[in-house]
Amino acid sequence: MVVPLIGYLDRFSARPGERIAVKVSSQRHEPYDADLVRIIHGDANPAGPGLKIKEIEPGFAGRYPSRFQPVHSGSCGVVTMPAPIGLPDPCTIVVRVQPWLLDGRPQTVLSLEPPGITLSVAAEGAILEAQGGRVQVSAPMLQRRWYELRIIASAGALRLRQTALQRSWGVADSGEAEMPGSIGAVPGVVFGARPTVGARSHDNPYSAFFNGRIEDPAVLEGALLSGAPIDPSQAECLAWWDFGAGIPTDRIIDRGPHGLHGRLRHLPTRAVRGSYWTGDETSWRHMPRHYAAIHFHDDDLYDCEWETDFEIEIPEGMPSGVYGVRLRCGELQDIVPFYVLPPRGRTTAPIAFLASTFTYQIYGNHQRGNLDDAFRNRQADWGAYPWNADDHPEYAGSTYNKHSDGSGICYSSMRRPLLTMRPGYITYVDNRGSGLRHFPADTHLTDWLTVKGIPFDVITDHDLDREEVSLLRPYRAVVTGSHPEYHTPNTLNALRDYLGNGGRLAYLGGNGFYWRIANSAAIPDVVEVRRAEGGIRAWAAEPGEYFHALDGAYGGLWRRNGRPPQELCGVGFSAQGLFEGSYYRRMPGAEDPTAAWIFVGIDDEVIGDFGLSGGGAAGFELDRADVELGTPPNALILARSEGHQKHFVAVPEELLTHVTTITGEKPKALIRAEIVYFETVSGGAVFSTGSITFCGSLSHSNYDNNISRMLENVLRRFAQP
Repeated sequence: MVVPLIGYLDRFSARPGERIAVKVSSQRHEPYDADLVRIIHGDANPAGPGLKIKEIEPGFAGRYPSRFQPVHSGSCGVVTMPAPIGLPDPCTIVVRVQPWLLDGRPQTVLSLEPPGITLSVAAEGAILEAQGGRVQVSAPMLQRRWYELRIIASAGALRLRQTALQRSWGVADSGEAEMPGSIGAVPGVVFGARPTVGARSHDNPYSAFFNGRIEDPAVLEGALLSGAPIDPSQAECLAWWDFGAGIPTDRIIDRGPHGLHGRLRHLPTRAVRGSYWTGDETSWRHMPRHYAAIHFHDDDLYDCEWETDFEIEIPEGMPSGVYGVRLRCGELQDIVPFYVLPPRGRTTAPIAFLASTFTYQIYGNHQRGNLDDAFRNRQADWGAYPWNADDHPEYAGSTYNKHSDGSGICYSSMRRPLLTMRPGYITYVDNRGSGLRHFPADTHLTDWLTVKGIPFDVITDHDLDREEVSLLRPYRAVVTGSHPEYHTPNTLNALRDYLGNGGRLAYLGGNGFYWRIANSAAIPDVVEVRRAEGGIRAWAAEPGEYFHALDGAYGGLWRRNGRPPQELCGVGFSAQGLFEGSYYRRMPGAEDPTAAWIFVGIDDEVIGDFGLSGGGAAGFELDRADVELGTPPNALILARSEGHQKHFVAVPEELLTHVTTITGEKPKALIRAEIVYFETVSGGAVFSTGSITFCGSLSHSNYDNNISRMLENVLRRFAQP
């Protein structure tokens, strides 16, 4: 069942005078109401301040007709023919395939309409359907093995050949079948109003999607009967779609004489190993023919392609902040967040909150498999956001999930509803707190800033990626949220250059600046991650597939790219456990005259043993200082966490074996978060907390506590000239 009232926007942020398109699907018969709200606190936990949603009078407020807008997922390649092309008799159609999910149903590899040919695969063997007839090869197909499939049309017969390109011991998986017929009703028939790769094209929407890799579909003259596999690059082709060309785009290139180019639908995965891959080269840029395959999935989703229901124009004078388009119909409600930046070329506050929208997008619709009765009861009892990604795979999962065929999801699009990016969304049943992550968790900070009367502008990762350091330069300080994990080269460079020019950074999270991601103007609104080599991973990239398709750069951890987080903010990811928090203990660095002002009004030795995130300010994912990884030599360790639960472990990149670590310390010694402060030679400064759960402690005891006091001391000092 789809969510009965749901929407998404065409962008995450806008400035006054700019417009945002709102796309809505409503299954109700009556109209829905839309208005604008300001999102101050997105935590529904009654033990805290509760949801704070402020109504605002917008110009677009009104009533709009309900209409259901469906989601049709599944990727394929579609060729729109500029003119019909005659097929000779005899001719040969050839393609290479690597099935990844043989689940008992035929999956379409090629569909030519007309002349009405469908080539499919199943566990029992390849299948050809033509002119109402059907034939199947009596040889099994194995998952993750490459095969050449060949259709030979000659002398009134259609021959289907399945040839294994990899030897599999103990099974005979090559074979051949034949049936009477020709490519068309008569020899020389034209083909292809819409040749389709990876799905049936004559249904609306597309159907019978292929799960796996397809390479080198081609149409050749003559009946090619030789036993050797065909390499289209060495043959005379009427059409040959070389998937090794145009890898950073959604285009499929025909190297034949007619230029029958096409487009990919719903962004299947490119820059993957093909049948020619030998391991001699691991970058597709250096040997694209070894990566001339595309991995299609029945659950790929790039663009829901919903029509726009209405647009909003950000009015002049609207304060920078966190807002939402609120949709209501009867008891149904959806609030779709967005950010308002200050007018271009201006700032309205000395501090900028950098919203981690790349991370929100990467985690968008994370299906965690933890939705049980206790979870649903908490949602209902708290009046929290009622929908969960586990119940709604139709909007596609996150890059922390896998496709239905077991391959990792490496792309995430914002052209779809993101259920996890909603006020009141719960991630965990947190017995000591609220169980929030990402967008709603970061409202712990924006609420605290609002209550404390600390003026701030809001900017986002997406804006920073586009505008680079010029966006940061006017601010005296930049503040992150709880988990700024994913960054492009542009965003990381901008933060580095900002600090190099005397900027001040307050990094208030854990596991930040961790993964390198890619984006591209060629395929807008998408980010890509390759989970290469090491790190805490939900899935592992296949060997030879560590380079992004979108920008060709080496993916994986920034640490593996020679830029560990310690170089930027003094601390980096060191340990992880379940969503539970502990506390910090004050360290001698807190008494150093350079940093003593941070502890004005704080006499406690134990800091942050409370909070709405796991019950403590130091928890879940922890960062530590390391001079060898780039922590500046003048950095002061102000506090260090302790008392972590037994389920906490050092992260894989810190380990050499199960008992030895990179640093030479015992693995348990690396289970620590460290609050670090240092000043830069250019006159700037960095304050880092090293914990995801830190901001969850800010509102404790009516915002009067040692975590709150510490951060207020820092930001009021950072906001000064």
